[in-house]
Amino acid sequence: MNHVAPAQARISIIGAGPGGLTCARILQRHGIAVTVHDRAPGPGARDQGGTLDLHADNGQIALREAGLLEEFFELARPEGQEMRQMDPTGTITSHKVPEADELFKPEIDRGQLRDLLLGSLQPRTVRWGQALDTISGPADGPRHLHFADGTTIETDLVIGADGAFSRVRPAVSPAVPEYTGVSFLEAWFSDVENRHPDIAELVGPGGAHAADGDRGLFAQRNSGEHIRVYIIQRVPVDWISRSGLTIDDTDGIRTLLLDRYANWSPRMRQMITDNDGLYVDRPIFALPVPHTWEHDPTVTLLGDAAHLMPPLGVGVNLAMLDAGELALALADSATVDDAVRTYEKTMLHRSTGTARILEGGAEHLLSADLPDLGDDHDAQP
Repeated sequence: MNHVAPAQARISIIGAGPGGLTCARILQRHGIAVTVHDRAPGPGARDQGGTLDLHADNGQIALREAGLLEEFFELARPEGQEMRQMDPTGTITSHKVPEADELFKPEIDRGQLRDLLLGSLQPRTVRWGQALDTISGPADGPRHLHFADGTTIETDLVIGADGAFSRVRPAVSPAVPEYTGVSFLEAWFSDVENRHPDIAELVGPGGAHAADGDRGLFAQRNSGEHIRVYIIQRVPVDWISRSGLTIDDTDGIRTLLLDRYANWSPRMRQMITDNDGLYVDRPIFALPVPHTWEHDPTVTLLGDAAHLMPPLGVGVNLAMLDAGELALALADSATVDDAVRTYEKTMLHRSTGTARILEGGAEHLLSADLPDLGDDHDAQP
C-alpha cells in the first residue's frame, strides 16, 4: 500500500494536455511537487486542434481552483456559444443566440487554453520529448517509468493524462478504444472574411451543424479568422485507403466527397471542397462502457485515458474536472493511496454514468437534430 504523503511523493503526470496541465497547476498551488512528461518535442510541435467550450459546471470549476478563471474569460469568446442548425440546402432550421452576458460555456481555442496553463506552471515542470514506453515496479510502489529515449525514472504516483491511446492505461486496465463506425475528416479555412466570405457568413461567430441521417457537417469558428469543418461520415476506419487514396491526395478525396454529398447544395459543399491545405483524418474511438479498474495505489487515470467517449461536449470538461478533483484529493489526504481512492470513487461513478448516456452517441452526429457538439470535436489522441 502506498503510504507516502502527497507532499513528499514523487508525482508524475503523463501527458501535457488540458487535463494533465490543470492537475499540475492545482497541485503546485497547494505546494505539491509534480513533473509532467510529454512525448512532443516542445509545446509548439503539433497543431492543438480547434476550439472548445468550457462549462460553468465542470471545466470552469477546475480553472477556478487553478486560479485562472479570470484569465480564461479574457481569452474566451462568448459569441462562440451561438449555434446554427441547418439542412443540406443551407437553410437555418434552428438558431441559438447567447444572451449578451451569457458565460455558461464560452469558446476558447485549444492552443490558447494550453498556453494559459503552461504559462502558469513553475519552470521545468514539463519535460518535453519524453514518450512513455512502459511502466514497471510493484503495485504498492515505487514505479519505474521507461521512456522511448532510454531514460528511466522512479516515481510514487503515475497519473495517466495521455489521451485515447494512453500508455499508462495498460498498467491498470486491458481495455482499448474501439472504433465507433463514425469518422471525421477535418478541413481548415484561413482568413475567412477575405478568402472564404460565403463560408464565414454561413457559419457565423459560433458553430453550425447539418446532417441528413447518413452524413453530416459541423463547422466551428476559431480565433484569428479561422474556421474548422468536420465532415462526418459512417464509414470503415480505413475508408480512405479502401478507396485507393492516401490522406495527402486532396483532389482525389474532394472528388469522392463531392459524389457522397451530391444532394447537398453548392453553398454547403464549399465547406467540403474549398479548404486550405490537406484534410486531416480523425476516426472516432470510444472505450467500452463501463470502463472501470481495480484500485491501484500508484497508478490512476484522468480524462480520455480513463473514459474516452464520443465527442459530444464532455471530453475536455470532464478531463479538467477529473484533474481538479484528483489534485484536491492529493492536497487533502494523508497518503497518496487515500487520495487515489477518494478521487476514483467519485470519478468512476460520474464517468460511467456519462458514458452510458453517450454510448453509441457518435451516430447522433449524423442526425438532423442538433447534438451537443460542445467540445473536443477533433478527437485527438
